[in-house]
Amino acid sequence: MNVQRRADSHSAPGTSAAKPLHVGRPNSGDRAALFRRLDAILDHNWLTNDGPMLAEFESRLAAFLGVRHCLCVCNGTVGLEILVRALGLRGEVILPAFTFVATAHALTWLGLRPVFCDIDPATHLLDPAQVEAAITSETTAICGVHLWGEPCAVPALQDIAARHGLRLFFDAAHAFGCATAGRMIGQFGDAEVFSFHATKVFNTFEGGAIATNDDALAERIVLMRNFGFTGIDRVDSVGTNGKMPEFSAAVGLTNLESLDGFIAVNRRNLAAYTRGLDGLPGVRLRTRDVVDARNYQYVVIEVDESLAGVSRDVVLGHLWEANVFARRYFWPGIHRVEPYVQTHPDAGRRLPETERVAARVLVLPTGPDVGDAEVDAVCGIIRTAISAQHLAT
Repeated sequence: MNVQRRADSHSAPGTSAAKPLHVGRPNSGDRAALFRRLDAILDHNWLTNDGPMLAEFESRLAAFLGVRHCLCVCNGTVGLEILVRALGLRGEVILPAFTFVATAHALTWLGLRPVFCDIDPATHLLDPAQVEAAITSETTAICGVHLWGEPCAVPALQDIAARHGLRLFFDAAHAFGCATAGRMIGQFGDAEVFSFHATKVFNTFEGGAIATNDDALAERIVLMRNFGFTGIDRVDSVGTNGKMPEFSAAVGLTNLESLDGFIAVNRRNLAAYTRGLDGLPGVRLRTRDVVDARNYQYVVIEVDESLAGVSRDVVLGHLWEANVFARRYFWPGIHRVEPYVQTHPDAGRRLPETERVAARVLVLPTGPDVGDAEVDAVCGIIRTAISAQHLAT
């Protein structure tokens, strides 16, 4: 259905949001502290090319994550591309289709073949048994995706990668500030790539980073993100322009100081959604506590039409009509968009859990623009959509 309709009478009186609510509105730290940093950059007149603000930011990030190297880049997609090149990958890489399209695009852009693997319906994460079944003589790596701030089945994937001689890396775009088994996400595999896009719980306006404990790999990454330069006028390898500018590093330093506050707001909102949606037939709110630390950035529900009486898209239509711009992550799945729908024509049959989850998931607004009143309004709209159907039947 088309969810971009004008508001009408579908939402019950008193359940419309008082203001537009969006998934992924930017978090901003202390504005005065940011302006002081921006003034310092302008005073130094050093705007990019590995300036002092970036050096401080990378040092702070590495300490926060507990890794030897955290190398900032202009965005997470370029970070994936640089890492893939630095790892020397070729042939096939196994990854989920239930993720943002950039994960597959980074591989395809460099001439590799993404091999889509099904997910565990309970976790929405890569199913290790399916990963092992997808390995061929052309497979060179596994790319796990830490979704909703929760880690992949890291020990199982590490075991598979070791037994088959494969590289293992992670798209950690959703997982900054999260930890599991006593270790921060960022410490696993050969390397992990973060996104610091404006929509993430921690942002640098635009940006990303590659975290690794491999000194040789880090050296190659540093080279590749700056055109392969090893000196003022010496180029020793092929590279690209993947550098993070000083202004983005300043935003990152400022937001890092406010991260605990961002997470506290998200955690409060998740608790409010849990109360507001409790007992609603056909609606499951994901609240798994399987990590030591979470960023609570994503409020994820599944709408089971067989129990709710309405589809996920009908609920989404009610929300959009009331200026609540929830999102269908990651609809319809990478395997159903170009060019992958052409290169993987049978993927839908091989990915039944991905298909099922993609048809049910909704991500609801959270962050500093959302408080108890807004959560109550969102929950009221969802309840109205489902209750109306139950009354009609």
